[in-house]
Formats: sequence, C-alpha cells, structure tokens
Amino acid sequence: MKLTLTRIFKGPDYTIGKLSINGAYFCDTLEDAVRNLPPVCPDTPQGKSCTCREKVYARTAIPSGTYKITMEHSPRFGRALPYLHDVPHFLGILIHSGNTADDSAGCILVGRNKAKGKVLDSRVILQALIERIGKQSEITIEIR
Repeated sequence: MKLTLTRIFKGPDYTIGKLSINGAYFCDTLEDAVRNLPPVCPDTPQGKSCTCREKVYARTAIPSGTYKITMEHSPRFGRALPYLHDVPHFLGILIHSGNTADDSAGCILVGRNKAKGKVLDSRVILQALIERIGKQSEITIEIR
C-alpha cells in the first residue's frame, strides 16, 4: 500500500496537504511549518533528539521523502497508530488526530480542511485510515 502526501500550502505556521491511498484522494492533512533542514541529522540515527539549529522543536514538519509505515502502540495515545520509520531529525512520528498545528509536534494530522489552518473530523478520518491500512504488511508514505 502506498500513501502519498502532497503538500499544497506551506505557510509560516502550518502546512496543508492532500493524502492519497494508492493514487486515490483520501483526506486532507495538517502539519507544522516546512523548514529548510539539512539532508542528514547526526543525532536521530542514534536514537537521540535532533540538535540541528534549523529545527524548531514541535514547530517543524518532517522532511519530504519516502518512509516505511507500521502500526505501533503509542503510549501517549494509548492505541496503535501509523508510525513513520527513519525520519531524519525526528523521533516518534505518527499519523494521528488533531485540529491545529499546535496538536502536531511534527506529526501528520488527518481530517478535512474546511477551516483556515485546521482540519476537522479528524478522529473519524483517522479511524477510517486505520481500517484501510488494516493488517497490510508493506506500507510506505511519500511526502512531496
């Protein structure tokens, strides 16, 4: 299964995108602001928090690229959520529910972009995404 997130608006405080599953539109996304990060982070491959000066903690979207996704238990949310592996500069990136960039902390929020700077119906959309992912063994997300 291939997810594709196409960023369509990059604002100073948030980023809006469209998420497709195997080429078909599924929902809208909300992320933190896109910043110019170095291509490689010396810290995150060792499981340490990023110390790059370009990254603003909990206010920076993940870099464009292709990432493997697995369903992993989140202690914060108390349930299994889509987890993105090997994201430079970031640890613990999930796809989860939320409404504004303040809810993101680098993660990808799903919903319907019917209000400026927000996604709505996030919990319902997240549950539908989890059901679509199901027990798929090979899931990737390409972020453009």
